[in-house]
Amino acid sequence: MAQVSAPPGERRRPPGRLKVYLGAAPGVGKTYRMLDEGRRRAERGTDVVVGFAECHRRPHTEKMLERLEVVPRQRRSYRGMEVTELDLDAVLARRPDVVLIDELPHTNAPGVRNTKRWQDVEELLAAGIDVVTTVNIQHLESLNDVVEKITGVPQRETVPDDVVRRAHQIELVDMPPEALRRRMAHGNIYAPEKIDAALSHYFRVGNLTALRELALLWLAERVDETLQRYRAEHGIGGVWETRERVVVALTGGPEGETLIRRAARIAARSAGGDLLAVHVARSDGLAGASPAALARQRQLVETLGGSYHTVVGDHVPAALLAFARAENATQLVVGVSRRGRLLRWLTPQGVGDSVVEGSGDIDVHMVTHERAGRGRALPVPGSGLSRTRRIAGPVAGFVLPVLLTLLLRGVAGPLDLNLTSETLLFLLAVVGVACIGGVVSALLASVTASLLLNYTFIPPIGRFTVYEANNILALVVFALVAVIVATVVDGSQRLSRRAASATAEAETLSSLAGGILRGELDVPVLLERTRETFGMASVELRPRHRESEAVRPATSRGNGDGIAVPIGADSELVLRGRPLPATEHRVLTAFAAHLTAAVERARLAEAAAEIEPVKAADRMRTALLAAVSHDLRTPLAGGWAAISSLRSRDVSFSEEDREELLATAEESLAKLNRLVDNLLDMSRIQAGALTLHLQPTALAEILPLALDSLPEAPADPVVVQDVADAPAVLADPPLLERVIANLVANAARHSPAGRPVTVAASVLASRVELRVIDRGPGIRQQDRERAFAPFQRLGDTDNTTGLGLGLALSRGLTEAMGGTLSPEDTPGGGLTMVVSLPAAPVPPAGP
Repeated sequence: MAQVSAPPGERRRPPGRLKVYLGAAPGVGKTYRMLDEGRRRAERGTDVVVGFAECHRRPHTEKMLERLEVVPRQRRSYRGMEVTELDLDAVLARRPDVVLIDELPHTNAPGVRNTKRWQDVEELLAAGIDVVTTVNIQHLESLNDVVEKITGVPQRETVPDDVVRRAHQIELVDMPPEALRRRMAHGNIYAPEKIDAALSHYFRVGNLTALRELALLWLAERVDETLQRYRAEHGIGGVWETRERVVVALTGGPEGETLIRRAARIAARSAGGDLLAVHVARSDGLAGASPAALARQRQLVETLGGSYHTVVGDHVPAALLAFARAENATQLVVGVSRRGRLLRWLTPQGVGDSVVEGSGDIDVHMVTHERAGRGRALPVPGSGLSRTRRIAGPVAGFVLPVLLTLLLRGVAGPLDLNLTSETLLFLLAVVGVACIGGVVSALLASVTASLLLNYTFIPPIGRFTVYEANNILALVVFALVAVIVATVVDGSQRLSRRAASATAEAETLSSLAGGILRGELDVPVLLERTRETFGMASVELRPRHRESEAVRPATSRGNGDGIAVPIGADSELVLRGRPLPATEHRVLTAFAAHLTAAVERARLAEAAAEIEPVKAADRMRTALLAAVSHDLRTPLAGGWAAISSLRSRDVSFSEEDREELLATAEESLAKLNRLVDNLLDMSRIQAGALTLHLQPTALAEILPLALDSLPEAPADPVVVQDVADAPAVLADPPLLERVIANLVANAARHSPAGRPVTVAASVLASRVELRVIDRGPGIRQQDRERAFAPFQRLGDTDNTTGLGLGLALSRGLTEAMGGTLSPEDTPGGGLTMVVSLPAAPVPPAGP
């Protein structure tokens, strides 16, 4: 940001304050609101100038400029044209209290000091001048790609979100989509010649609704940030119940899903309630939570519309309450403890009790579940040791003190060791036994060593008797120290083993997650990854009812037999090659969960593939029946009437009448022949004997053919917009011609005289939309779908215009080509039929 110095003798102003009018869409009235505020401030005596205002020739906006001082713009030559830009130096020299600057994301012409207008604004703020500006939601940098996906229009001029977020005030300028479209149709935004194109492209109801939601969500997030910042600045730790925020604490246990669903019901009782799930992980990463269970619970939370969080903390109640207060949570859901009676007696206060005690103004829900009070399995001493060490530990606990006694008695004379040295050597032996066989073996070693010390080295020697109280104390301290040291050593070894196991699990799961992110989601890839990870000879996915070979469940060890893990409702994963330790079951469960999802996706994809031909055949059948009963009947009746009249002997026709009847018969039979050819192709498609001739088709080539095939020319010429510039679509040309002809004929029939039918084309992402716009009475919202039903004419009693199958036939043919046909309101009255078809792939550029 450029530094601006105050003129000599003038005290430097504090930084100016920024106010932003944030528009949900173009045309909602941001500039008008900005100028209106400028006039109100000027009337109160504030020195206000207009630095830049773009009125777009709107009379009401231009009128707002009256009685406001406007700083002349600077003029620049750019690409042979003269453009005007904000004169930053002139505004700085004028030094008003407030300057009004429109279009914050604007890119300045080459030669201007700053590249972007928001940089000009920052320079003015640094000079102590307040700025009121405008910006549309689509120009925010973080939403640029989202808006392009919604509207199909790239926004080349953007402004960093941080520039807008730093504003002292942000005021949303909003308008319902229908009102904005009416304003557009009345000519209050664009010139008349641009109205239809704008309504058909950017100003669609869906686009405006999406932009409006983006603006509301972005502003709500900013308001929430402001509230959190205010609470932090003022040291407010209490809960402000601006909206319900429900936090559910997850341990990875089996009760998690019950707690999540209960918390979701609590959050759903209030409109706008938030659901947040949190898992507290220990700082050493050695928590016993199941990754697979947490993954399933996270998926459930996200399915219910909540968010999942992980925080690190060794004191679970404190970490939970700190997270809840940081999120301004109003309610906290925790499960009733799973601890058994013994643990509750030893430690009466559990996590839930501690949370309730420290919750303050946060409501705590203690939710019972089927695992409540059923206890957790206590750790079995030495359960993590190998079989050899479990045997060697007790043996060493007895043999090592005996060997040490014999060794000390053999060297007692030459070394002349005292009781303290002998006790320390025995303590060292106990620690060594603890390293071999754990705390149980160390207890055996400490008892053996105590007895040997008493019998061999403490007077009277050779008897289990101690004369001196000091020696009794030394023996007791030795036993206690031996047990404590052995317990610490055994615990550290178990933690070390768990740390190594957790590291291996994390690396394995990280590799699995990386494969999923790279798209390795198909079943064969995951099966091969499972085989490689667990070092198995083979991994098979098979139906669960097969019992031809011995298979053990995944919760037990096998001796060469397969290990089975359930996958879905009717499949199982069978691993063969080696016994699987219990420590690897959690990782295997995570792999099984991903395989279950992959199998389900494959099953759904296969079911969808099987259903699609049936749906296509049904669409073909519907279109065929509609065509037979509607389009064939008209030319058949016309030709029949002409031939019958010519064969009649009761009437004498002139030569001119005979020629007219023959022309009518010929025209009807030609149309009948074309329709029969098309219907035969459709019947072959329905039977699977002929595929659609989908090919790149230019709308500019099909539209004239469709207009020429209309039964009668419209009273007013059809207006064509942007069709020539539209990319080719993937369609069957004859079928597309019939769709367009039906829609144009229907629109012309309902449009009043002097209001021609408009056909416009636009591009939305990878699809091309063709709009047939009429200015007739339109169709009520509740009658939209009924209009596409066969033989439905919605009150039209003119039986000469057909049987009401035109729209049904058009929708059937459009859907057969992979497109959609949907109705929209025409602003100002009327109906717009939107044909959406996939754009034809663009061939690669040549060398």
